[in-house]
Amino acid sequence: MIRGLLLDFYGTVVEDDDAIIEAIGARVAAGADRSVSTGDVVREWQREFAAVADGAPFRTLRECSTRSLATVMARFGCPGDAAALCAPQFAYWRAPPMRAGTREFLAGLRVPVCVVSDVDRADLEAAMAHHGLAFTATVTSEDVGAYKPAGAMFARGLAALSLGASEVLHVGDSARNDIAGAHAAGIRAAWVNRRGGPAPAAAAYEIADLSGLAAILTAF
Repeated sequence: MIRGLLLDFYGTVVEDDDAIIEAIGARVAAGADRSVSTGDVVREWQREFAAVADGAPFRTLRECSTRSLATVMARFGCPGDAAALCAPQFAYWRAPPMRAGTREFLAGLRVPVCVVSDVDRADLEAAMAHHGLAFTATVTSEDVGAYKPAGAMFARGLAALSLGASEVLHVGDSARNDIAGAHAAGIRAAWVNRRGGPAPAAAAYEIADLSGLAAILTAF
């Protein structure tokens, strides 16, 4: 029986920042001292971002974004202030648009929900306030000192709901961070397929948006 939900936030409850990342990547590509595509910049930024987030010491998501972009800018010979280029991304995190089906699903939900997000706490709280959202509990990587797929993130979410791994469903859009992370923690996971790709093997369910969870929950 599903007695509670762990919800990823960006890409699941609200839209992710893909378009902002592309726009920043385009600015870096345009300012580079060599021929480089926006896609090249974005891929390098994603790799560097993961390296910073997975490394020690723990850094906030804003720090991870700025540091990794600064590395990529230096690599491609793009002058400028990485923090200034990241400013639109940080503003987006505080006021992202709601994903289709989210508000209707949450309005009819009858089980407790803990948001488990990699974003910094102040940005998560601002985004929730922007949409008037409230949840039973929220857990951020800044609270835990680790990013998904770290088991500590899921353990903190379970503790916040006072539920066991077999009693909850984790819902998220990242095959690595959400689905693999939840699976490793012994938690069933529903994958939000927002790009139309193949489902990860560890996903127990596949949905396009949160409205697809209603049928899953009524089956229990």
